[in-house]
Amino acid sequence: MPTLSPDRLAAYRAETYHLRPDLRVLTREQAIDFVNRRSFVHFWPVKGVLLPSLWAAVAGERPVPNEHDDPGHITWGWKDEMLGARRWYYAKVLRKKATFIALNTVPYFYALSENYGEPEQDYLLQYQEGRLTFEAKAVYETLLAEGPLDSISLRKQARLGSRESESRFNRALELLQADFKILPVRVAQAGAWKYAFVYDLVHRFYPDLPEQARPIRQADARRKLVEIYLQSVGAAPEKAVAALFGWSKGDATAAIDGLAADGVVVQGLALEGEAGTWVALSVLP
Repeated sequence: MPTLSPDRLAAYRAETYHLRPDLRVLTREQAIDFVNRRSFVHFWPVKGVLLPSLWAAVAGERPVPNEHDDPGHITWGWKDEMLGARRWYYAKVLRKKATFIALNTVPYFYALSENYGEPEQDYLLQYQEGRLTFEAKAVYETLLAEGPLDSISLRKQARLGSRESESRFNRALELLQADFKILPVRVAQAGAWKYAFVYDLVHRFYPDLPEQARPIRQADARRKLVEIYLQSVGAAPEKAVAALFGWSKGDATAAIDGLAADGVVVQGLALEGEAGTWVALSVLP
């Protein structure tokens, strides 16, 4: 089995993740440029997930501290300031964790979502077929009827204000964000902490997005996203691709096979000290 050099891979990621001191992100505009270059990154590093993060690009490869005055936490301010600015897309997407996505990449994600061009109706079919929870339906319908709402008001108006409903409400927010139905668009001084996201419907906040995504075939969208992903991480276990995007093994394999046929990636690699079969950009092995 062909092998991949761990040192070569580490050097590649030090550049694409901006882990080298000379590449560190220092300003908000550099943060936007970083997201645009990488196309999608996590806000924080996520345990067990291979993906660049804005935190590491700013603060280096170290754990996220609890101290609020850590200089790395400037990323929190940038994230809040940029909500609603339409300079990047921010929501809980990949692995249902906080994700930044470049605007020119969002249509590929949207093309793979359960949104088929009629946002006021699509969710009803999902609910009827058991692919949308009652709580998610209630949250979506509330935003559809009332317009943007902070999470405190949204929970009350969706009739999910009881203590027993809290976890189901939070799961509904995550499910709807991961399927590109809702997203946070600003911060409101609401609740006990005087801090709450204001949510809106994706198709209302980005009205051109459904049409931008419409001509993109799902197979093409998957191949595009896998190629972008490997351009960021260099190489990954083949099973990690399906896990990151939430795809079936067959869909992930088809995308990788297509890229391999075009000479973009190499399959069937081993990485010293790591289990499983890896796929890498063809320039790496």
